[in-house]
Amino acid sequence: MAYFTKSEARAAAARTRRVQKSFGMESADILLDSAKTANTTDSFDVFLSHSIADAEIVLGIKQLLEDSGLKVYVDWVQDTQMDRQHVTKETAAILRQRMRQSKSLIYLSSGNSSSSKWMPWELGYFDGFKPDGVAIMPVLDSSTDTFQGQEYLGLYPIVQRNTYRDGTPDVLVEERGVRWSTLKRFGSGQPVWGKYS
Repeated sequence: MAYFTKSEARAAAARTRRVQKSFGMESADILLDSAKTANTTDSFDVFLSHSIADAEIVLGIKQLLEDSGLKVYVDWVQDTQMDRQHVTKETAAILRQRMRQSKSLIYLSSGNSSSSKWMPWELGYFDGFKPDGVAIMPVLDSSTDTFQGQEYLGLYPIVQRNTYRDGTPDVLVEERGVRWSTLKRFGSGQPVWGKYS
């Protein structure tokens, strides 16, 4: 098994910006256009819980998840009007609504996530709302690094790469040694759990 890396996320973010510019749009224009199309009835496969300090990595991971066919919610993309610097009832209400519109939550674990005001709250809310719909996605310096997240993150399955016996690569959501599902099935809210024997 292998984890996603920061350099891979940054490369995906750079690729996204190149494509946007080739269409004559700046990144800010793309984000505003995306925000205009989001509304209160949208459905998302993944609510991406993250630290704003990881903005470039978040943009890349969003792209990698979308490359897998998942529709991803990132607050500063869809809801640009929110002020995440301050904890307010209005911001909390918007985030709760967006989590209810999402089929799963992926908690992007990085060096900055432990200092986030919102991530633990998002994780707890979503876990109470949809207990089997939370996964942790470590983004590390190397794909073979050991993941040592905050202790409570050990309660949830981990997103990582694996290769089937026939050599086919895939991204899986694995509950350490117990069960696994594909990221695509997990993100769509319909995981089919395989059991380890």
